[in-house]
Amino acid sequence: MKVLVFTIGADRYALALRAIARVLPVLALKQLPTAPAFVAGLMDLHGAPVPVIDLSRLAGVEPEQVWFDTRIILVDCPHGAATRPLGLLAEHVIGIETIADAGLADSGVACAPFLGQVAGGAAGMLQLVELAHLLAPEVRAQLFPAPAPAAAAAA
Repeated sequence: MKVLVFTIGADRYALALRAIARVLPVLALKQLPTAPAFVAGLMDLHGAPVPVIDLSRLAGVEPEQVWFDTRIILVDCPHGAATRPLGLLAEHVIGIETIADAGLADSGVACAPFLGQVAGGAAGMLQLVELAHLLAPEVRAQLFPAPAPAAAAAA
């Protein structure tokens, strides 16, 4: 499986390439004052607002700064029966690696449900981020509110 590798603090993480729509350079974000601390803000994607999550803050690591290799990873986040665009701010994006499915093992980490399987290798352990478990239901509801019901047509 091909994965995009990035770091949070000193640790290596990955997302399956099939889950990634685009990788963008960091751009200006609109701040959301009442959002959880790990919500970096909203980005404008072709006129549509897209929430951006700071992966470092989500993992409980204080982000250092924006680096030359900091990127926003645009994914289609599962939301009910559909998906919604979500940006993931990754402080250091390393590149693409191939990991063998046979080399994957269950992480057994119950306190961080968004962290899935792990793979070992010469560069150290690599843990996969599971998009389906990345956001708690109440955070999904805040970031992806239900559309307002359509007004009844005038008779």
